[in-house]
Amino acid sequence: MTLIVSDRYSLIIGLGVTGFSCAQYLERQGERFCVVDSRQDPPFLQQLKSEQPDTLIHLGDFALDLCLNASQIILSPGVSLQEPVLVEATKAGVPIRSDIDLFAQAARKACVPIVAITGSNAKSTVTSLVGEMAKIANLNVAIGGNLGVPSVSLLDADIDLYVMELSSFQLESTTGLGASVACVLNVSPDHMDRYHNLMRYHQAKHRIFQACKAAVVNADDALTNPLVPDTVTQTRFSLGEPDVGQFGVLTKNGEKWLAKGTQCIIPVHQMSLNGGHNIANGLAALAIGEASGLPMDAMIRALTTFTGLPHRCEHVTNIDGVSYINDSKGTNVGATVAAIEGLGPDLTGKIILIAGGVGKGADFSDLSIPVSKYCKQILLIGADAQKIEKVLVDKALSIHAKDMSTAVSMAHANAVSGDLVLLSPACASFDAYDGFEARGRHFSQLVRALL
Repeated sequence: MTLIVSDRYSLIIGLGVTGFSCAQYLERQGERFCVVDSRQDPPFLQQLKSEQPDTLIHLGDFALDLCLNASQIILSPGVSLQEPVLVEATKAGVPIRSDIDLFAQAARKACVPIVAITGSNAKSTVTSLVGEMAKIANLNVAIGGNLGVPSVSLLDADIDLYVMELSSFQLESTTGLGASVACVLNVSPDHMDRYHNLMRYHQAKHRIFQACKAAVVNADDALTNPLVPDTVTQTRFSLGEPDVGQFGVLTKNGEKWLAKGTQCIIPVHQMSLNGGHNIANGLAALAIGEASGLPMDAMIRALTTFTGLPHRCEHVTNIDGVSYINDSKGTNVGATVAAIEGLGPDLTGKIILIAGGVGKGADFSDLSIPVSKYCKQILLIGADAQKIEKVLVDKALSIHAKDMSTAVSMAHANAVSGDLVLLSPACASFDAYDGFEARGRHFSQLVRALL
């Protein structure tokens, strides 16, 4: 491919779902751009060629001259800023932006508020729950970002509110988001194969607070505390008793309630989401919703009707008194800790945990305490099974299973009434599956075949 270097153009790096959505967006805006991808057959190559036959496409190694001659680089989240050509482009002063930058610029121009939510865990659940609250409040709400529809594909003149799940990968190349409400739900080590240390990951997450109007903070996690001006309103949520004007849990007549200050809002047992970790999710959604101006009655209704998302502590079935839970979205240690601690206290028996896959450089030691407290057996699968076993030796009986089918069969054979079989791998799935969804579906299929 040859370019006239005097002609300025936007350079889209990556032709996955995000890159393709950006190409469609820039085409609608009448802007000149080209697309590069290191793969010879990226997922949306043929669709782009069909819809935009005149678009310039470069496949293979990233060419430095393409980056240096671009007016801006629009980076897909799967591509690291540490790519050598991007490091050189940054030194040369070429702006590197994300699809979220394009989206936020257009949303601000249309004066539509943005609710932005991130976190190591539960961001999809909380984003969807806040979106459900807005729908019940009769707002025309668009929900997406890292969840479902790409950001620039959501842009529409008739939207009242955007509720966006954002990943650290998206945020690290996003500047000045300007959300009306921004929230970091929690921070625990994840993607340590991409970030040099937890601080780098933390810094990427906290870019969500740039130029925000209001911040929602997890009082139980110091790593969510933002460095924002005093003019930014902060609301906190906690699993403890709430301070005045903040959200937390109160006990009234022996029953736990979600509460704001001294005001009880809804009994925990009336929530459709189960598990202790989902109490925190409900509190976060209430805090975000209130900061967004949503009416309390709509938020309460959503808490009673929203049953959660597939593959997030999803109840599959009950067999002979044993519950089977699909938490395939538990792709990092923090998520699996949350699942075990959320589900374990209510059991009359113990948890049989199916874990393993690709650990992404994670430290599995945080599993030790919840596993020793609530699990009687760990069935290990996948590439990093031995790394998990090494950390959890003597914490519970660890058994290597050849694959998911073997693990489910062994769990079924070893479980007794009152136990819970939990797929929460603490790992990514790409050593054996196309994604966590495929892994969760396979687990659920295997479980239902036991009936």
